[in-house]
Amino acid sequence: MSRTDGTSRAAHGAASHCTDSAEVLARLRALRELDAPTHGGRILSYVYDPGLPELDRLAGQATELARPLNGLDPTAFPSIAVMERDLVAFARRALRGERRHGMRGGGRVVGSVTSGGTESCLLAAKTARDLWRSENPRLAARRRPRLLAPATAHPAFQKAARVLDLEWDPVPCEPDGSVRASEVIRRLGHDVALVVLSAPAYPSSALDPIAAVSRAAATQGIACHVDACFGGFALPWWPDLPDWDFRVPGVTSISADLHKFGYAPKGVSVLLHRGRARHRAQFFATTRWPGYPVVNPTLLGSRSASPVAAAWAITRRLGAEGYRDLTAACLRVARGIASEVAGIPGLAVQGRPSGPGLALVADESVPAADRVDPHLLADEVARLGFRMQLQPGLQQANGVRLPHSAHLTITPVIERALPEFSVALRRAADTVRGRPRPSVGAVLAAMRLLGYGEDGRVPGPSAAWTLLRLAGIGGRAPGGGAAGAEGGSALPDRVAPLMALIERLPAPVAEALLTELLARFGEP
Repeated sequence: MSRTDGTSRAAHGAASHCTDSAEVLARLRALRELDAPTHGGRILSYVYDPGLPELDRLAGQATELARPLNGLDPTAFPSIAVMERDLVAFARRALRGERRHGMRGGGRVVGSVTSGGTESCLLAAKTARDLWRSENPRLAARRRPRLLAPATAHPAFQKAARVLDLEWDPVPCEPDGSVRASEVIRRLGHDVALVVLSAPAYPSSALDPIAAVSRAAATQGIACHVDACFGGFALPWWPDLPDWDFRVPGVTSISADLHKFGYAPKGVSVLLHRGRARHRAQFFATTRWPGYPVVNPTLLGSRSASPVAAAWAITRRLGAEGYRDLTAACLRVARGIASEVAGIPGLAVQGRPSGPGLALVADESVPAADRVDPHLLADEVARLGFRMQLQPGLQQANGVRLPHSAHLTITPVIERALPEFSVALRRAADTVRGRPRPSVGAVLAAMRLLGYGEDGRVPGPSAAWTLLRLAGIGGRAPGGGAAGAEGGSALPDRVAPLMALIERLPAPVAEALLTELLARFGEP
């Protein structure tokens, strides 16, 4: 979660009368002024700015050309089929799925374009579940299959497990964000429908041990999905990495987002499978109703073709050489920031990142008085004009704690702002060095008094809102007005207290509070 300013409650109201087009657009421009900056390297998460205005113009023109189209039926709009086919071919080349590599694992690499990384991950899990059930009917009758992944795997797979009735089985990781291959392999079994590995894991940018785990999974006939949603269009040009893509025979599917380091507008992703049979298991098809035959390769029916057209245009404009150059800029930025952090006492880069992401953590090797808390740092850096993403720590089932951190998504445009960002980083670190994390004792005491967290008890909407306000969160309406008892919320000016609270609460309680916060934020 990142700090964001809101809009006035009136701004959320539905229009009650016809409004002049110019006035509508003026209002929209005013609303956009409230958003975090999407260009210029000022926000180090969520947005992927290559620093090339030409690509923005090209994407806008392609978006408008495809705006009236509906991806539900490419036979009516064959341009969509052509663009998606080209995008799958581009991704297949980048991810080494062409025949000289793809056939090593058995079967031609094929795939589909989806609406984003979450849909790609859901479809990968759905495909694996359906194939597992058909191949293990007796076991499927007794229990639901497991979805096995490191604890650092993207929450899209937790969502997939809930939606698809899978057992979520997270493998504990090391404090540096890495996972041992032996720990994943030890938990493989006939009830595993899918093992997921990341390239790289978003929280720390650690590259999971894909070759070793997928090899072991293949010997047991277990599907192995590589979630490259974050790094899929950067790692192919990142130096000195072990094989992680379709060159590894045990890899059965890969997801990669074109709206991340493919630099396309949201939302467009690619899901590739090794073998046509696996790809076809992704589809939904029915003739069991009196309307038109329905055949969907994705979860969505009607789909906008605009993001597809924009991604198609950008990949054709850049080509592999353009992506190589942009990735080289990301590499220079990542090395520059890591070098800067190395010179800041009390602050460290977590683990050994691979790809265009970094996580900053407190240096536990120095006395507490000399440490730089990453959440306090992020709040202070935001005051100086740059936004990092705060990540709470995680206490794992085996007792090993993953430290709280500040995530940085590294994009090419940051290279231009790197001198200013480096100054902000040093100044912020000097300001917060030695400060303790915010105290959340009063809220925790109230939680215990009310019994939340015991026997799965969680607060409902009204109680959650009261607790949030006790914590100093959500006390004003979007836009700065006074919040009433029944609505209006905003994230605090400082996000570190919210993260400290989340980290100390039982997960169901923290999730209830966050749900209420975001739900209130969007209520009319």
